[in-house]
Amino acid sequence: MNQHLRDSAAHVFVDDLASPELNETDRHHLGRVLRLRDGEQVSASDGDGRWRVCTWNDGSIEASGDIIETPGPSSRVGVAFVPVKGDRNEWTVQKLTEIGVDDIVVVAPTRRSVVRWSDPDKQLHKLRVAVREAAMQSRRVRLPSVAGLASLSEVLARPGVALADPDGLALIADSRESDSQSTGPSMLVVGPEGGFDPDEIASSVARVSLGDTILRAETATLVAATLLVARRSR
Repeated sequence: MNQHLRDSAAHVFVDDLASPELNETDRHHLGRVLRLRDGEQVSASDGDGRWRVCTWNDGSIEASGDIIETPGPSSRVGVAFVPVKGDRNEWTVQKLTEIGVDDIVVVAPTRRSVVRWSDPDKQLHKLRVAVREAAMQSRRVRLPSVAGLASLSEVLARPGVALADPDGLALIADSRESDSQSTGPSMLVVGPEGGFDPDEIASSVARVSLGDTILRAETATLVAATLLVARRSR
């Protein structure tokens, strides 16, 4: 991570890096919650890999550094999950963002799903807000995508998808592989607490083990993300 990003007093996302302006929510957060002082550095990003250093002055930010282009990841990795109860979905996407996942897919309710959203658009908006806040906290310059609700069959048809399954093969990050990104999955699918019915998943779908213990659904998403990101980094 660039030292200026690491050392900035705050990190924000703006629509136009050439003339960065804060929205009211971010202005309030920087001024009233973080209580920034005039002259402190704030990093601003467009969410697509470009960012620059700015200076906080009198409730706004002013560009004070050149625009920097950060290369994208060597390959994108993602996690798809079925919603769980309460606010654990927001907690889940926050952590997936912090770990470094690029694509987050919310799967439509399956047979054993306990949670069935009455207003999916509202729930997805909340998740995108949570992702943005987590990306600001973790100094990411690329915002992860949040898609949904996607049918299980649609998700499993994606290239590079594997199912998180206790009986699956271990996903090993091995730096000796000649092309580790192309030989392993790029997205892992995590089921609901009750799992999937056998006939919901075709036998041809690749399966990956997340370890020897039974995990909560939200814990499984974090283990899946950690394995994928660690494998990519090697």
